Amino acid sequence: MTKIIEKDTEVSRKDNDLIYQSDLAKRNVADLQGIIELLKKKDMLVRVKSDVQMKHEMAGIAAKFHGGKAVLFEKLHNSNVPLVTGLYWNRKVIAEIFNVEERQLPFLTADAIQKWSKNPIDPEVIDKGPANEIIVDTQDDLLKDIPIPTHGLQDGGPYLDSCVLIAKDPETGVRNASIQRMMVTGPNRLTMLMDMGRHLRDYYERAEKVGKPLEITINNGVGLAVHFASTTPSSAAPLDADELGVASELLGEPLKLIRSQTVDVEGIADAQYVIEGEILPHIRENEGPAAEVTGYYAAAGERWVVNIKAVTRRKKPIFHTIMPGKEVYNAVGLMAEASVYQKVSSMVPDVQDVHLSYGGCGFYHANVQIKKSSEGVQKNAIMATLAAFPPLRRVTVVDEDVDIYNPEDIEWALATRHDPERDMILIPDARGHELNPITDDGVGTKIGIDATAPYPRPWAFQRLDMQQVKLQDYDIEA
Repeated sequence: MTKIIEKDTEVSRKDNDLIYQSDLAKRNVADLQGIIELLKKKDMLVRVKSDVQMKHEMAGIAAKFHGGKAVLFEKLHNSNVPLVTGLYWNRKVIAEIFNVEERQLPFLTADAIQKWSKNPIDPEVIDKGPANEIIVDTQDDLLKDIPIPTHGLQDGGPYLDSCVLIAKDPETGVRNASIQRMMVTGPNRLTMLMDMGRHLRDYYERAEKVGKPLEITINNGVGLAVHFASTTPSSAAPLDADELGVASELLGEPLKLIRSQTVDVEGIADAQYVIEGEILPHIRENEGPAAEVTGYYAAAGERWVVNIKAVTRRKKPIFHTIMPGKEVYNAVGLMAEASVYQKVSSMVPDVQDVHLSYGGCGFYHANVQIKKSSEGVQKNAIMATLAAFPPLRRVTVVDEDVDIYNPEDIEWALATRHDPERDMILIPDARGHELNPITDDGVGTKIGIDATAPYPRPWAFQRLDMQQVKLQDYDIEA
């Protein structure tokens, strides 16, 4: 694994033991309020002070800053609650919050998963916290004072898309945390998507078989530690493990949960809102269209229904939403990269690094860097990577002298080291991700691409190199 050291210092990925002690809680950036204050100080936040409509206009403005600074809307029309977006669309912003190098982020989360799997830290359950300072009493429409936006012009309605949903295994009581899209369809009612193969869907289907609803809490405006814990791949989090323990590792202290008012599932104590509800059995209603990770609209369909039973919140909440695009790629891709790297490097020690690219939606394309010890290991790396993360459709393997975070460098390797006749692996009719419209409900062809030089490397494949220097050692006027 890698060694995490001070920022602005050259880092090693593979040759040193990981040294990392999270200090999110100590640095007061465990919750959304602390994060926003940090971003203000670091000039990483755009502040929109004009009156802005929640339907379409907010997203239109935010899209102008896509991939740059986070955006805080201080005045939403007909709401006194500010809204923040863009926390995850720039890895530099995420790295600043965690106080590490940008390229260390996947390894930071990988280390947290590894420590958690060996020595889980149970969350602490308390009665009172910031997230239940106010108990909403407008029972006729519990959601009406929450500024839930509509992003895409063809979205079916306002969407909760960044909330961490917590449920409990109906048989064992083990918690699961995940992020699901949920559309507001009426007073105290949502419709939601549940992907195949995820723990939440397993919980629900077992509850539905006996005719019972699945109780949940929907937590909006959580800190980064909780968000990344909730995106831990199923392959890295066994069904009988409470993955919220990953958040404790990232926080540097046990995560605090609060008891709910109406359901037997806890909420995140420092969230902005905790929405208590139940996914109803044997009922399906319309959900969608919805802007999705692919950059397309997911089609409307008959999907699962949530009945809202109670809402609690902070005295001065800040609503959080995620914009389609890079924010989704990073929010999911960082944890997926960590999981894929751990699994693949354990099977193929030549693997140096893994990146799920933006062009591949953070889900579908993986670039893998290896340092060949023999010919053929690149094919092993391809097969291991495809197995490690089922949504992948393409894996490209390159040598250690190629920057897998640079699309031009990947293209250079393809142009000069890839022979399509012999360096491609096609796997037809493989299970992938059902949200990708090029697949047949998730089933399609996967491809592995070898863009590595022959081993041992002939002189013709020796890449131009330069002396390494530090510009701060020179007197330069730019």
